Amino acid sequence: MTPNFSRQARKRAARELLRTAQVSPAAMTALYILLLIALDLLDAVSDGAGVLSTFIALLAMLLGTVLGAGYTMYCMAVSRGERAEFLTLFDGFSLAGRIIGLHLLTGLLVGLWSLLFVIPGIVAFYRYRFAPLYLYEHPDRGILEALRESCRLTRGFKASLFTLDLSYLGWGLLAYLPSVVVNFIYYQQLALTLNTFSGIPDPVVLPGVLGTVPAWGWVLIHGLWLLAAAPFFLPHYQCVEISYYETAKGGDAARPDPDGLGGL
Repeated sequence: MTPNFSRQARKRAARELLRTAQVSPAAMTALYILLLIALDLLDAVSDGAGVLSTFIALLAMLLGTVLGAGYTMYCMAVSRGERAEFLTLFDGFSLAGRIIGLHLLTGLLVGLWSLLFVIPGIVAFYRYRFAPLYLYEHPDRGILEALRESCRLTRGFKASLFTLDLSYLGWGLLAYLPSVVVNFIYYQQLALTLNTFSGIPDPVVLPGVLGTVPAWGWVLIHGLWLLAAAPFFLPHYQCVEISYYETAKGGDAARPDPDGLGGL
């Protein structure tokens, strides 16, 4: 049975908690986004087909994943009224191996469930939603235990988490608006190229001034836009999600799984 709680009340409580943070949530979010921009710029300027380029792209992705864990740890500390400094953003490096392993295994499991159909994949995505939070809270535990605990804790919460994500959809689209627009134009041009070519198609080129912007330029445009938008919603969203996790921990651990997808 879905837990009875008010999403709006949780959002109000999250706003009040963020006001009490020792380190400004906007400043922490800005630092986090700036580091991601730096990693993306490093990837963009090394763009190529060589081994070094591939290594840098992989390294940037993994570092971004670990930094994301540190950002969530900061939000967990704020949600619990604990002190969190700027250095909290780097706390994920103390368990980087398990964070990356959990990320990869979760992606694999969600992908395998998605092979059955779209709906099982979506359900799997939400049943593993609390696994990172459990791992950050219990850094001495293993990846499989975190996944099993997430399966248990998300019973009856998946629909609530889904509606939470929908409530922030507008902010997400706004934050990634440049990427959405450019990708739309790019794939529109790609579709036209595939429909009209005979033989090998020409490379897809964005029209007008868009086609003159280098890869690192798009990284800056996307990153600075995200930097302007993220502080207004990202810490708030993270704290609300963490409040769901805290409620799940205090709920009935023995309630049945309504999804009928036992195990992992």
